Amino acid sequence: MTSEADALHDDLPVQTISVGNDAQRRDIAVRVRSGKGRPIVWLGGFRSDMRATKALALDAWALQHGRPLVRFDYTGHGVSGGRFADAVISNWVEDALAVLERFADDRPVLVGSSMGGWVTCLAVRKRLAEGRASPAGIVLIAPALDFTHDLMWEAFPAEVRTEIERNGVWYRKTDYAPEPDPISLALIEDGRRNRLLTGPLDLRCPVHILQGMNDPDVPYAHALKTVERLPAAGTLLTLIKDGDHRLSRPQDIDLILRSVAAIA
Repeated sequence: MTSEADALHDDLPVQTISVGNDAQRRDIAVRVRSGKGRPIVWLGGFRSDMRATKALALDAWALQHGRPLVRFDYTGHGVSGGRFADAVISNWVEDALAVLERFADDRPVLVGSSMGGWVTCLAVRKRLAEGRASPAGIVLIAPALDFTHDLMWEAFPAEVRTEIERNGVWYRKTDYAPEPDPISLALIEDGRRNRLLTGPLDLRCPVHILQGMNDPDVPYAHALKTVERLPAAGTLLTLIKDGDHRLSRPQDIDLILRSVAAIA
């Protein structure tokens, strides 16, 4: 059975851009919906893709309101090239930077979900350091900044840490995919080099965070820590008391869309 969201997804052709050099070169899949106004860019989560429920809902909203929207799959995700097990945060940030450069260079509105929140903030920081303009605004959904260190490594029991250090990888069962997540030593070490919550984080634009208080993967205390690092002016936090990590219920989707509309 084909849903309305799938039909909207399927009417857009997949474009590809080449990212990386030599052995690191891979094709990144992108879908672009045309429209008027500043482009909106969806940055998905760990092992998610541009067919995820929230991404398709945002695409339907963009079509309805005539807004340009860019969605893409990171390396090793969805229909993009590369192996997920070989990729790290820096690769996914490189993907995001290439997509922004090619499709949304004019002060976009960025919508980052879970790991996509971390990728969003890292990409914005890199662009600001290069003298680029700040985004028009950012919406972060259960943002998982520094998750490989704060929510993985720091929470792993000693035997899991030992297995990662000895074997280079540990396979973690997950509720979000039929096969376990490969948590590599390279992922952990790269995450350490990309931590953002160790000091102030000024993204020079309005930031609205949406966070479920019943989130088992990114506790809302982590969202509070993120808020503490952001400037007081322009930062808004909305807590959904019965919200989980997915925030994909109809009422959650409605809140996300209203938040994007407001910040856009």
